[in-house]
Amino acid sequence: MTAVLALDSVGHTYRGSAAPVVADVSLGVEAGHSLALVGESGAGKTTLLRLLLGLARPTTGTVRFDGDPLALGDRAQMRRFRRSVQCVFQDPYASLDPRQRVSRIVAEPLRSLGVATVAEARAKVAEALEQVGLPADAASRYPHEFSGGQRQRIAIARAIVCDPRVLLADEPVSALDVTTRVKVVDLLAELKRERGLTIVMVSHDLSVVAALCEGTAVLERGRVVEQGETRDVLGSPGHPYTRRLLDSVPRLPV
Repeated sequence: MTAVLALDSVGHTYRGSAAPVVADVSLGVEAGHSLALVGESGAGKTTLLRLLLGLARPTTGTVRFDGDPLALGDRAQMRRFRRSVQCVFQDPYASLDPRQRVSRIVAEPLRSLGVATVAEARAKVAEALEQVGLPADAASRYPHEFSGGQRQRIAIARAIVCDPRVLLADEPVSALDVTTRVKVVDLLAELKRERGLTIVMVSHDLSVVAALCEGTAVLERGRVVEQGETRDVLGSPGHPYTRRLLDSVPRLPV
């Protein structure tokens, strides 16, 4: 089966830097599956997410969407790509405009893509808010009236409102308390099942990875050192770096 999103021998070097931040990365995720990108800070996870989002061009290699090279200058392909691939950002406090009502925030992708009338957008916003577990009156309120977990639900509603096929998530629960993290992870898993979403997630939290993602790719200094099914990568790691990551997870004393 062709991967929905894939990287073929991708490398990326930021302007002014001598060394690549990611090098020779090849990975992909099939429709309806979920993939985690894990590694310590500076490993290149967020850069890979930017490449998968089409926010940066690879210095070497190819980003593929539905098997075709992603051409950032191809307006027709990029329009299809933007509707199919949406993102949930790390910080729900920073990713929502405090001056806008929730209805306008959630409808933003519909406006930018021009894919719904005003009446259709209103109905889609209501449907998205209901699906993420927020009350109907949330649409008329402002972000400051919600808790951190509720704000992340608003961000998820914005991401799913245009019925994307792929959801890219950059540390989607790291800014939340432990109890709220569990609820948001459960919500993402439910959306994946109900909508057939493909999910690519950057995370430091291996418990979140184990709960949500079928596949895992481990990055060290910009290179994938291990990848496979999550249960194998986390259960029987083959690379010393993966074992060090697992050993660094805090554990309660017995």
